[in-house]
Amino acid sequence: MELVLIGVMALLTSALTFFSGFGLGTILMPVFALFFPVPLAIAATAVVHFATNLFKFGLMAKQADWGVVARFSVPAAVAAIAGAFVLNLFDRLPVITRYMLGGSTFEVTVVKVVIGVLIVIFALLELWPRFQALAFRPRWLPVGGALSGFFGGLSGNQGALRSAFLLKAGLSKEAFVATGVVSAVIVDAARLVVYGAAVIATHFEEIQATVTPIIVGSVCAFVGAFLGKRVLEKVTLHTVRLIVAVAMLAIGAGLVSGLV
Repeated sequence: MELVLIGVMALLTSALTFFSGFGLGTILMPVFALFFPVPLAIAATAVVHFATNLFKFGLMAKQADWGVVARFSVPAAVAAIAGAFVLNLFDRLPVITRYMLGGSTFEVTVVKVVIGVLIVIFALLELWPRFQALAFRPRWLPVGGALSGFFGGLSGNQGALRSAFLLKAGLSKEAFVATGVVSAVIVDAARLVVYGAAVIATHFEEIQATVTPIIVGSVCAFVGAFLGKRVLEKVTLHTVRLIVAVAMLAIGAGLVSGLV
């Protein structure tokens, strides 16, 4: 069941990223979190995200604005490492509380509460019309890179902030997409180094269980990226945002409450 759900969600979300501001990681991470501890879910999602963006990188790297990449992605990579370290610190904190419901025991942990709250915040931002029109001047690119990278390292939520800061960078449509892809690859590479060390140290016994889901998610994401450009041009962006934001709210609430 988990492979089917992860595969379907990876395919759909990868397809939708061609025509929306959503990132694959923002949507897929909560699905992994249904089956694995939150830090491991974020790391597994990062691998799928990285593999998918490497595929796009090969196709679009020549169209990226490397000046913008340098100003945005270097601070983003440094901040992503910091965010990943903070995630690891939260994961080591003790359980806040445990409770029984329907004969099952549920745990509320610091890392679940933090990631759940962030997911809820980013979901609400997707529903806020003013956020969709938000864009910052080019002089704020390093700050935007740091913010986007930090939250990318901490929770995997980097796409929305990245878009807000790149929109006013004077890029063509093609350069905007390509520059975002290059930035995502750099951030993913940086945070995966920290995730790898942390996961081996704290979730080593569970790593093997994520290999097949990661492969399934990556393959389905490739298929989704291929199909999305050809099939989903007529999808209403507002409808996509609404459906995904509601799903994110539900997952975020589930994490905060310990049900997920």
